[in-house]
Amino acid sequence: MSQPIISVKDLVKNYGNFQAVKGISFDVNEGEIFGLLGPNGAGKSTTLEIIETLRNKTSGTVIVDGLNLDKDPNEIKKIIGVQLQSSGYYPGLNLVQLIELFCGLYNRKVDPMELLETVNLKEKAKAKVKELSGGQKQRFSVATTLINNPRVIFLDEPTTGLDPQARRSLWELIKNIRAKGTTVIITTHYMDEAEYLCDRVAIIDSGKIIALDTPDKLIDNLVASGFERPKQVKLANLEDVFINLTGHTLREE
Repeated sequence: MSQPIISVKDLVKNYGNFQAVKGISFDVNEGEIFGLLGPNGAGKSTTLEIIETLRNKTSGTVIVDGLNLDKDPNEIKKIIGVQLQSSGYYPGLNLVQLIELFCGLYNRKVDPMELLETVNLKEKAKAKVKELSGGQKQRFSVATTLINNPRVIFLDEPTTGLDPQARRSLWELIKNIRAKGTTVIITTHYMDEAEYLCDRVAIIDSGKIIALDTPDKLIDNLVASGFERPKQVKLANLEDVFINLTGHTLREE
């Protein structure tokens, strides 16, 4: 593996007497899809928001592509892409106008149609965000993270609420983004999603990392401990049946 593009050491975040993040350390390697997994309230989002420069830390060190968070937060902002929720967009602007707006904020020149084509939304160029389906909104949200040609993008539960076809479509989009050299950090509550997408995952609970490895290795370790599923494991699941019967084609209004 190449050099870590993100290095987090002894990260702590306190809210008064409550310690949300309890001295966690991990590295994210350049060019990987790295998953942060954990129950609600485990500290995942707080950790991401600190790395994204959106929330102050209590103590610890965060390095992003050689830049120290304490010294160079504005430089870090220039090399990362952060997914926005659809409620964060101006409702009166269409997709092309929104991209042009973001280009102005980033002082970047991007061909809006070319960017929309990469996320399969070229035909929706003149539509407003509120007119998009759930899957289209999420793909547009991912597209906006790419405007400043970032080294790292952060995706926070990107497929929540999507139907199976839209989920699979977004998975392939994320893999394509990584294939072009961008490092991806993702949070998700869907373990099948993490298993399919992530090169490595960190499992966080109560503000601490309790496991960090490849999905395969974590599964192998569990099996080696004597764990057995109470039900026979099949070669496919119900989602595979659904996709196989209805097809991979997105059916968006």
